[in-house]
Formats: sequence, structure tokens, C-alpha cells
Amino acid sequence: MEPLSARGLPRLSWIDTLYSNFNYNTDGYEGDGAEDGKSQDGSETLPYIDESPTMSPQLCAPQGPDGETVSPTPPEGLLPGGEIEKGLEMKKLVLSGFLASEEIYINQLEALLLPMRPLKATATTSQPVLTIQQIETIFYKIQDIFEIHKEFYDALLPNIQQWDEKVTVGHLFQKLASQLGVYKAFVDNYKVALETAEKCSQANSQFQKISENLKVKGPKDSKDCTTTISMEALLYKPIDRVTRSTLVLHDLLKHTPKDHPDFPLLQDALRISQNFLSSINEEIDPRRTAVTTPKGEARQLVKDGFLVEVSESSRKLRHVFLFTDLLLCAKMKKTAVGRHQQYECKWYIPLADLTFQTLDDSDSCPSIQVLPEHELEEMKIKISVLKSEIQKEKKAPKGQSRVERLRKKMNEQESWLLTHSPTIPFRIHNKHGKSYLFLLSSDYERSEWRESIQKLQKKDLQACVLSSVELQVLTSSCFKLRTVHNIPVTSNKDDEETPGLYGFLHVIVHSAKGFKESANLYCTLEVDSYGYFVSKAKTRVFRDTTEPQWNEEFEIELEGSQHLRILCYEKCYDKSMLNKDDNEIVDKIMGKGQVQLDPQTVQSKNWHMDVIEMNGIKVEFSMKFTSRDLSLKRTPSKKQSGVFGVKINVVTKRERSKVPYIVRQCIEEVEKRGIDEVGIYRISGVATDIQALKAAFDTNTKDILVMLSDMDINAIAGTLKLYFRELPEPLLTDRLYPAFMEGIALSDPAAKENCMMHLLRSLPDPNLMTFLTLLEHLKRVAEKEPINKMSLHNLATVFGPTLLRPSESESTKGQHITSASDIWSHDVMAQVQVLLYYLQHPPISFAELKRNTLYFSTDV
Repeated sequence: MEPLSARGLPRLSWIDTLYSNFNYNTDGYEGDGAEDGKSQDGSETLPYIDESPTMSPQLCAPQGPDGETVSPTPPEGLLPGGEIEKGLEMKKLVLSGFLASEEIYINQLEALLLPMRPLKATATTSQPVLTIQQIETIFYKIQDIFEIHKEFYDALLPNIQQWDEKVTVGHLFQKLASQLGVYKAFVDNYKVALETAEKCSQANSQFQKISENLKVKGPKDSKDCTTTISMEALLYKPIDRVTRSTLVLHDLLKHTPKDHPDFPLLQDALRISQNFLSSINEEIDPRRTAVTTPKGEARQLVKDGFLVEVSESSRKLRHVFLFTDLLLCAKMKKTAVGRHQQYECKWYIPLADLTFQTLDDSDSCPSIQVLPEHELEEMKIKISVLKSEIQKEKKAPKGQSRVERLRKKMNEQESWLLTHSPTIPFRIHNKHGKSYLFLLSSDYERSEWRESIQKLQKKDLQACVLSSVELQVLTSSCFKLRTVHNIPVTSNKDDEETPGLYGFLHVIVHSAKGFKESANLYCTLEVDSYGYFVSKAKTRVFRDTTEPQWNEEFEIELEGSQHLRILCYEKCYDKSMLNKDDNEIVDKIMGKGQVQLDPQTVQSKNWHMDVIEMNGIKVEFSMKFTSRDLSLKRTPSKKQSGVFGVKINVVTKRERSKVPYIVRQCIEEVEKRGIDEVGIYRISGVATDIQALKAAFDTNTKDILVMLSDMDINAIAGTLKLYFRELPEPLLTDRLYPAFMEGIALSDPAAKENCMMHLLRSLPDPNLMTFLTLLEHLKRVAEKEPINKMSLHNLATVFGPTLLRPSESESTKGQHITSASDIWSHDVMAQVQVLLYYLQHPPISFAELKRNTLYFSTDV
């Protein structure tokens, strides 16, 4: 087990630590023999860093240096500044934040140097704590780095204090970059320094006590005088600083006009920084080899597809083949360029020996590790960024080679998402051997696999044992026989294929016929997204009937969707049938069906009625589609009364309240009885219920509280979302939209903090009070994530595009968007990131926010 510092920091490999903030070029990284960062010979492998100037680091980095999600670059805009030159205010914010973090960094270096002098003094005595050589190894180049940054700080400070359009700082950053050779020496020695410090701590209790309790001074204006930190954590700080400086240069260039004297100097500083990073890259040579399997001939195939297997407590993407007499689980082998893909058999079960695991046997199967929702959402954002980049490069004169590289990267990220998103277990068992666990994203697929196997098992099957040669022949035949050729990700599709629909699908589930016996019946609706299906809505249970009449309308958000699935279930109320696995659905599937979402059919303004036939059952439904830009179009209300479509300041003034009554009541009801509801705010409420609540709030019905207490909680959540969506201007205002986009794109945490707090302060009071109220409510909802499955990221995805979106003029200004997917990737992901930033922020007080005129982060 690797040692931990006093603050619990893991001992990272020096290069991993250095580049933890940068995007990795993972070409060739995944595959056989290269799992878990190991090459086939067992040696450590290290990622390359993508220094491409066309994709700035913040676009791909999973996290910034302090753990915040780094956002995509939004369209150009500037802070409200009236006569201030474009970008000048943003540039000052970037520099102010960086200066604040420089002060803390200098204090940290100073704390590291503090014990060095007395240690050197004792080294020549009869009782030295450390030898001179050990001291020089541990503190190598720290004094030089301290002096470089102290000189830089002292030169930059007066420029910020006397800020105007004539101030130039490019020469300071150019000089700072030119001294990166000192960092190169520090980096080369970093691993040895840590090892020496560790050995000295183990050998000398006095040094151990010193190294675990170094005191760091706080900023001049900070209330906290000092903090205690370990030597190991402080030695990490210069490593972190290299990446911080480079990210800040990207931000400064973005907000510096090309004709400004700083522009060429900052460009030169960035070039030097990138050359420094490239020189480190050249020292890394990850060698990986591909493993191949022999070829052979085939037998007949019934069904195949990609499934996620839980094997050795980790998820593996497998290609599963169902033959007439056996089930074979194979792994795609990576091969050299130009050679055919090949499969390796992981295991097989004769169908005569295959059983579906009973509930009582579930303890023998491995447990399911589910990733937090925000990690999946972050990957979706990264994929959206890459889609947008690919569209841009396609139009570039010589962009084809880069397009191929971006496609490869997107394929890897989509494959990761496909592997980590499924949670519905499909367990199979060899009655003479072990059990296996697959995870699927939909009960639809599980039912299909189960039915296909059971149909084959009705025949008179004989158990079989394959020799190694027969198994090789069968496995090799899979390549020719397969019906599913590629992993179901968008990067594998031809450009001519439809990208799917982005927007809102309205579905009314009317009724069903064809049931032979009375039952308790309900339907669920699923749509595909990022290669897998997601459950989006569920009707109420219609009890004890053969002809359920639901007549329920749902609004379903689509993200590149091409299919709608309807599954009909019989509800099971027998608690003894409940599985120990939370994700196991024990309700019986009575029928299932799928329809293609044809853009021509569903994009008309009228409802389109259809019938799905499933196992003799017919479900009648209607649907229509609204594109994202139309669905979020704001149309101000012409009526003087009511709350929907009326400006928020008009409503609060009329009510003499700080936050609209509708917002307060919906929040109160959700917290009272909906905070434990799975998918609260994500699962659609019944549209007729939402319209009834809307009418009640608009007419100020006296029975509104009674209606709220009786209404389905998803309808109340839907009413709150509808209120914000129908505001004539989004809650965070049209005027500030460009500034929010600029602020969230800042890479430096301190500058971002300054900007994002300044923007909140700029909101009108009713908007700010309502936003802060909603913010605290959503945080309370997310605290129940283990129960309701709604993380902060999940909630930001739901509310972000509703609270913050461009005005019609802003959304088209300076953009070259050719498809709905571009619109999604360009705007929505940044809007989500803005709300997520505030959700992840410590509590924000209205009074404190208004009192502070400048907000500095004290976190480096």
C-alpha cells in the first residue's frame, strides 16, 4: 500500500501528478495488455499530453487543479462594462485571481523554506537531523522558484492596483515562462525528493514531526492566520503551479485584443510553456503490443450484441453470441493496422446447462458498483465538445487528419460511457459451474435475451463440451457471422446517418387492449441517448383491468434520440418477491415495442397517433416533437394578472414578496414528500396535472394548497420547471448571459470565483433571491442522492438550460451552427456548468454577497 501524507494525499507518480490537470491523448492507451496503466511487460505506462493549440486544455480536462469541473469554451462575450474596452474587465479578473493565488503559492514556498535553514545549521553539528546531501535533495531548487515568483508578484501587483487600458503585463509572463528551466530541474528531482523525505521521516522522529506540521501564512486580508500542511503536500505545489500558469495564459490571450502590446508577448510565453511540456513528453515512451488470436471457421448464429460484464469486480465490454446450442462470451482483440478484428473466447455455456439465476442465489454474484451520476454527465459534456470540434474541423481546409484523431478520441469516450452507464442486472448460471453477471441499460434488452434463450431451450438440447480446436474455430467464426458489427456509439456511424432528435418529445399514452386476464398494469417510456436507452417516464398503475385507460401526457427530453420504446408491465405487490438488488425489476413484462422517431413524421405541429403491437397486446399512443430552440422560446404574457409568462419583478412586487409564491410552495411540497422520490425533477409529471396546477396558480385559486397536497409530486416538480421555462426572460437574464459564458470558461479558480460572484451581484434582487432559494433547495435534494438518484450534476442538467440561455440575437451571433447537435453541444453544456458551479459552491448569502465589492478566492 502506498504511503499517505499527513493530509491524506496519495503518493502519485511524478508525471501523473504534473499533468493531472491536462487532457490526455489516449491513442492506443486502451486495449489488451495496457489495462490499469501497465504495458504487457508489466512496466508502468504514462499518458501523452495533448498540446494541440486548436483545443485548449480546459475543453478536455476532467477537472481543474482544485477539483472543479472545467468548462468548455463558450461564445465570445464580455462583462457589463459600458465604455470599458472589450475584454479589459475580464482580463483584470483573470489577473486579480492569479495574483491572489500567487500570494498563497509564495507563502507555501516560504513555509517549505522555513525549516531548511535550521536544518542546514544543525547539519554540521555533532547531532545533525539531516545530512547536507539529504537537505539539498529534499529542498532542491525551492529557493530559486521562490525568488522567481516573489519577483513576479512584486512586479504584477502595482499593475493591478493601477489598472487601466494602458497597463501591460505580457513581459512579466514572458519572463516567468523563460525561467521554466528551473521547474524542469525540480521535476527531474521530484521523485527522489519525496523518497528521501519519506526515508528521513521514518529514520528520524524529529524530522517527521517537522515535515508533518509546516505552517503556511494566510493571505494579508485573510482572517485565518496560518494553516498546517505536510511537507509532501507542499512539495506538490510547484508541480501543480506549472499547469496553473499555462491555463492562465490561455485565459489572458482569449481576453487580450490582437492589437494590444501584450498579445505577442503572451503568445510567446504560451509557446515557451508548451515547448516545456512537449520536452517532457519526449521522455515518455509507452510501449504497447497487441495480442491476436488464430482464425477459424463458423457455425450458425441466432443473436449477438455488446453487453457489459462484471468480471473480477470491474466492468468489461463483451460481444455475446447466442448460437442454437450455446451462449459464447467473447472479447474483441485489438490488432495491428490493416488486419481483421478478432475475438477471444472468455467463456461459454451450453444452453442445456444454462439457467437464469433465482432470487435466492443472488448472494453468490458480484456486487454492482455504480458510478456517481455526475461522472457520467461530465463524460457526456466532453463528448459534446468533441462533436462540436469535429464539425468545425470538417469545414477547415486541412482538417481531415485532425477529424480522424478527434473521432478516435470520441470513440474511446463514448465506449467508456457505454461501459459505465448500465445498471440493470442480467444474471445467468451454468448449473455445473459458475454464475455470470451482465449489466444492461434497459429491461427491454434483458427481456429480449431471456426470451431468445428460453425459446431455444424448448428444443431437445444436448449438453456439449468443445475441444480447444473446436472452440477456436467457433470463436473465429464470430467475426464473419456477427450481425452487430460496431459498438453502438455515434462515432461509428456514417456522416450521412441521421444525428437523431434534440428537443422535447410529447407523448400521450392512451390505452391498451389484448390482455387475457385482469391485472394491475402500467407502462414505461424509454429513449436512446449516447448509445444506450434511458427510462424517461412511467404511467400510473391502472388496477385490476384488461383494458387500461391511462390517457397521460409526458414531455421527454431528447439528446440525439432515434427510437422510442414502450414497455407494459404487470405490477407486483408481493413483497416476498423483492430482490436484494435495488436495480432488479421484479414486475412482469407483459409486452414491449419500439418505434423509430422519424423527424419528418414527428416534427409536424399536429399530434401523430400510432399503435404498438407487443405479444398480442396493442398500446395506443400519440406523439409530437418540439425542437430545443422552439421549446425554450420565451413569449411574454400579454395578460396583466397571473404568474406564468410574467416578469419576475412584476410578480414579486404584486405579491410583496422576495421570492414568487409559486416557487416557494412548489419547493416546500417537494421537500415535504418528494425529496426521496427516485428521479425527482428528471421523471416527467403528467401534462394534464401540470396544466391544472398552472391554471390554479395563474388564477390564485384558494384551493391551491389542497391541490398541491393531493397532486402527484412529479407534476409539482414539473410545474416549477415550467414556471422558470415560461419566464419572458431567463432567471439569470439575457444581459448577463455572455458574461456567464465568459466566466465559466476561465481556467483559473480564483479569477472564476471573482467573476461568478460579481455576476450574481449584478442580478436584480428578485432574480437573485429566487436563484439563491432554488440553489439551496437543489442542494438539499442532492443530499438524498443515494435514495433519489439525483446528483448535483443531474439537477444542473435539468435546470441549467432553463435558468440560463441566450437571447435570440445572442444565440445566432458569431456562431456557425449547422445541426441540432451543434446547438446542444455549444450552449447547453456551458449552461449546465454555470449552474453546477454554484451548486458545488459553499452557501452563498444574499447579504454577504451584496456587502462584498470584490471577492477573492483563497484557494490555490
